[in-house]
Amino acid sequence: MMNGKTGVIYNDVEKSVDDVLDYMGNEINFAMTLALGKPILFINELYRRAKEDPTIKLNIVTALALERPRFKSEIEKRFMGPLVDRIFKGTPEFHYMHDFRTGKLPKNIEIYEFFNKAGGYMETPEAQRNHLNSNYTHVVRDAMDFGCNVFGQLISCREINGKMMYSMGCNTDICIEAIKEMHKIRAKGGKVAIIGEVNTRLPFMYGDAVFAGDHYDMLLQGPEFNYPLFGPPKESVSLRDHAIGLHVSALVKDGGTLQVGIGALGDAIAAGLSMRQNQNEEYNRVLKATGITDKYPDLINKIGGTGKFEQGLYGSSEMFVDAFFQLYKSGVLKRKVYDSIPIMKLINAGKLAVDEIPADIIELLIEIKGIHAVLKEKHFNMLSEYGILKEGLKFENGYIIDGNTRVSADFTRPENVAAMKPLLGSQLKHGKVILGAFFIGPRAFYNALNSMSEEERKQFGMSGVDKVNQLYGNEELRTLQRKDGRFVNAGMMVNVFGAITSDALDCGRVVSGIGGQYNFVSMAHALPDGRLIMMIRSTRNSSQRIQSNIIYNFGHTTIPKHLRDIIVTEYGIADVRGKPDSKIIEEILKITDSRFQDELIKKAKLHGKLPPNFELAPEYRQNFPEKLDAMLKPFQADGHLASFPFGTDFTTEEITIGGSLKALAAKKKPLIIKGLVTELFRPVPPRAKPYLKRMQLDRPKTGKEKIMRKVVLSAMRAHGKI
Repeated sequence: MMNGKTGVIYNDVEKSVDDVLDYMGNEINFAMTLALGKPILFINELYRRAKEDPTIKLNIVTALALERPRFKSEIEKRFMGPLVDRIFKGTPEFHYMHDFRTGKLPKNIEIYEFFNKAGGYMETPEAQRNHLNSNYTHVVRDAMDFGCNVFGQLISCREINGKMMYSMGCNTDICIEAIKEMHKIRAKGGKVAIIGEVNTRLPFMYGDAVFAGDHYDMLLQGPEFNYPLFGPPKESVSLRDHAIGLHVSALVKDGGTLQVGIGALGDAIAAGLSMRQNQNEEYNRVLKATGITDKYPDLINKIGGTGKFEQGLYGSSEMFVDAFFQLYKSGVLKRKVYDSIPIMKLINAGKLAVDEIPADIIELLIEIKGIHAVLKEKHFNMLSEYGILKEGLKFENGYIIDGNTRVSADFTRPENVAAMKPLLGSQLKHGKVILGAFFIGPRAFYNALNSMSEEERKQFGMSGVDKVNQLYGNEELRTLQRKDGRFVNAGMMVNVFGAITSDALDCGRVVSGIGGQYNFVSMAHALPDGRLIMMIRSTRNSSQRIQSNIIYNFGHTTIPKHLRDIIVTEYGIADVRGKPDSKIIEEILKITDSRFQDELIKKAKLHGKLPPNFELAPEYRQNFPEKLDAMLKPFQADGHLASFPFGTDFTTEEITIGGSLKALAAKKKPLIIKGLVTELFRPVPPRAKPYLKRMQLDRPKTGKEKIMRKVVLSAMRAHGKI
């Protein structure tokens, strides 16, 4: 305990930092989790103090700093400025990140991150040098080795049974284990400080997230800490992303388990699964029109499906993203699991259901050794906890008591088993539809969680990555819960042998970090019915040139080829598990953009990996974006495959302007210049005026503003919007 006390409530952040520095001294290795769960006001004050006092050595160990978008041009500022002000209004920013971005970070302060926004630090040498390459489940171990001695996180609070309790809310991921390790250091005589910044806007989550106040040394609590949460807007989902989502959606089995990440691809998968559930006829029409069901009937029948979800899915994912919440709302995420091996065995065998306790449940549990034939009190408690026994029963001296009725717990005697039947419950309790480790999403997502009843919100369990991301520690239970697991991740590139590159370039520059990807790869292979699905966009724009993301080889590998499984692009599915190299290459070629197939075939033949007479079948030579768009646009015109399938913070004008400017930026410079020159001689169309007004270019006063107006008009015209 710090200064002899724990759970001390502070309403003065300056005083809290004073006390930490007085206790810890001037060498602070401050750790905090990734994304939303950071104590913004505390770290800002700690940073300010270190910035003003060079005798304080401050190392900040964290990941995924949440930042407002930065503007690269005047047009971008005009477009993004009002949007950013509206979406992030009231959310404080990290002062250390502002100084870091502008090159003003003092020499006595260093920042170390184990994960960052993809591409965010590509041109930042200091961040590249200070990257901590840690697997998500090893982060706490590595942070302790680094010497972290102060830990802080954002938490929520609620009174439960007359006692104020605290929830880790959005970030149980590494926080549960980190605080546990801090307490171990303290028990051995080491100095540590543990801080909780309490924000009542943060959803109060359950599962393993709830602790008493004395879990922390200090609790920063008061009106100033209840600031609006950082809620990034959703990305738009392109047609090719929808194509990837549709392929993945057919590989998910009813009654199975799903892991999926944040972003456009996650929303595309959720949209496909929701369509499969609620517009099944249209869904199957899309699959037929795109050739998905005709190309992969055996694979879909074996590991997935195209019918509605009768049993539903269970979510097991380090990221509890808004996509999961949308799947819950659409009736897909509804398979409940329980933290009981015997209960899960009976459910998986079809002998027990959430809403139906069978009359022979006692016999079934005895048969699988889930309870003793002579019932012990711990088993009675388990049966009561999960609703197998009705409420209000007591266990005393080997008897189960229901008011004046006493039933012997010796179930070797048939009459006692028969006497238990009136004492059975009607449905199971405490089921979870998801187990997540952290969440972040738009503010509407937080509001939806906060507006739920406590009972409903308890279905969304939160725990640490040591539990969510791996089977170790309770393999039998987690295997039963995560049956038919589909672990869906995204990669940047894949080589023709199935090796995935996701986190860095061959020069060593880190694009993002490994995060938890390897965990899910490992778990997919460890589970007898699990499958790994890696999503790769087949091409990318690089320096205004189209490049293939499917390559012959690459100098950096995130997931080695011996862990290959299923690879999905917008053009199809490559099931490459258990296949020799030549067949792997052939399957991956089938889902490659056709503009790059010949080059890959040539290299494979050169190195003897394909026979000299190999020819790719003609039906796989049609992988062009224009053909894909032609197949999908009719469905988009009918109201499906929307750019924002689950809503957006953008206005209609902003969606149009943003899409047009994004499309313009992807064009080659000569085409941009040609379009701009042509636009100079055209009048302003009346229908463009609302868009120009949104950009404050409806009445340009300077020559620069007049040129910007023409740029916007050129972009919108090229995008078919005016």
